Amino acid sequence: MSSHPSISMFEPVGSCMAVGGIPLDRLAERVGSTPFFAYDRGLITSRIGYLRSILPADVKLSYAVKANPMAAVVQHLAGLVDAFDVASAYEMKAALDTPVPANNISFAGPGKTTAELTQAVAAGVTIEMESTNEAARVADIGHKLGIRPRVALRVNPDFQVKGSGMRMGGGPQQFGIDVEQVPDLLQTLRVTDLDLLGFHVFAGSQNLHADILCEALTRNVALLMGLADQSPWPVRYLNLGGGFGIPYSEKDQPLDLVPVGAKLKELIEGEIRPQLPDARVTIELGRYIVGEAGVYVTRVVDRKVSRGRTYLVVDGGMHHQLAASGNLGQVIRRNYPVVIGNRVQESEREAVSVVGCLCTPLDLLADNVMLPPAEIGDLVVIFQAGAYGLTASPTAFLGHPMPVEVLV
Repeated sequence: MSSHPSISMFEPVGSCMAVGGIPLDRLAERVGSTPFFAYDRGLITSRIGYLRSILPADVKLSYAVKANPMAAVVQHLAGLVDAFDVASAYEMKAALDTPVPANNISFAGPGKTTAELTQAVAAGVTIEMESTNEAARVADIGHKLGIRPRVALRVNPDFQVKGSGMRMGGGPQQFGIDVEQVPDLLQTLRVTDLDLLGFHVFAGSQNLHADILCEALTRNVALLMGLADQSPWPVRYLNLGGGFGIPYSEKDQPLDLVPVGAKLKELIEGEIRPQLPDARVTIELGRYIVGEAGVYVTRVVDRKVSRGRTYLVVDGGMHHQLAASGNLGQVIRRNYPVVIGNRVQESEREAVSVVGCLCTPLDLLADNVMLPPAEIGDLVVIFQAGAYGLTASPTAFLGHPMPVEVLV
């Protein structure tokens, strides 16, 4: 089908690609309508197995629910990961509905409302506090409820991680508490009835460079070990973040996880365990776990030629899969991998652009790509759709129906 690694993960059955072993045309009939998102549970399971084989056994694996909060996906992952990280009360409910215990759920993100914090304290999840104001509110809520809140401090480091798709640490940030403010806050918290478990740092996301990730982990550990020395409480929890990326275009090289695993092992054995023998060390991943296991499937409803350019007009678009249109953080737009899902064995190619059904020139899913000649009714498949797809898109735009999501 293609040299892109994500496409090759979906083995074809006859002329169709398959998701979860089901030919795409049959899956479309099973779903009952297009567009739809399909997630392959076997690929998700395999990715967790791969992570377990590379990362040290001492590292706990947390799934960032924001990457894909579909209930079936979260339930499936509950049997595979050690913990969940959530960023809203909605995600917290999805996590609490699984067998994962509340004390293995962390709640991060700026702007948590008092209602959300109250739910979190009552549930017993770990609140990763992002400001001094939030810390005071959590303490007040705990006092009112008669519950000792489980908390950690999210730290904004004094360095930036290069090579990340989004930088979420270093410099001024809405995320976390500036590291230079943490020592004074620790002393303030001594007089509160908070159960401070430890610290969380997350410097950036979507990083494909093993050397940069290794350097970031080294600096994160050094920073957190210094803070652990100043904590009035024994440190029992260290969330080292994640940021492992996936390739979105043919120019991207997949992350080499082996040196990252080796660096984690070195840091745990040489730095963390001598000082904190009982601390729970966590790596938090979302996109890396589910991103490549999902596809967005949309049907050709029109084929037209305009001044020499061929357009495939589909019944989906950027209102479902905003990232593929280049409007979710891309500086230079690059095509996601795409195929005609029911023609993957055909060798003939033509240059086409795939556009959605919205009345805006921004609704461009693939620009000038080489695909088999497609007709009305054929199925266009956009890969890398397992993370930050439906829930990261403007689904209400122009009032089109919501797509179905399936885990197969």
